[in-house]
Amino acid sequence: MNGKIIGIGLPAIGVIAGGGLWYLQEYHFYNRLPAAETITVQTASGPETLPVTGFQGIDADNSPLRWRACAVLAAPPVDPVPFQGATPLGTPGWFDCFDYGRLTEDLESGAAQAVLSQSEIRPDVDRVLAIYPDGRVYGWHQYNDKTPERGVMD
Repeated sequence: MNGKIIGIGLPAIGVIAGGGLWYLQEYHFYNRLPAAETITVQTASGPETLPVTGFQGIDADNSPLRWRACAVLAAPPVDPVPFQGATPLGTPGWFDCFDYGRLTEDLESGAAQAVLSQSEIRPDVDRVLAIYPDGRVYGWHQYNDKTPERGVMD
């Protein structure tokens, strides 16, 4: 009898723990951002604030990399600063406006252009935007390697 309890209890605990971990990663830590009316893009002449429509965004307090955004630009930026090595990051399944797999493919093929939105939005983290010719814009935070000699810890 004791063997059956352990045999059923251990997998049940594993399923409950796994479900709780999945819930925390998918839902608990993320917050929807209020609608924004503008987004900043770095250009050759300095930061340019551009109006946007249809803004959707998420963020979390537990990581500087969890910020994501989707919107449509009213007008394209003039001479934006390109961002080399842009790597869109994944999102929770319920935030369906941001498809990082498609963004990665489009950045590699040239269908979208990666630009710098804000350098050092947090220490060692840049805000990157992928801009499409039709005005769609997608944003995320990405670690930068501007100071590799500092190492991981300050």
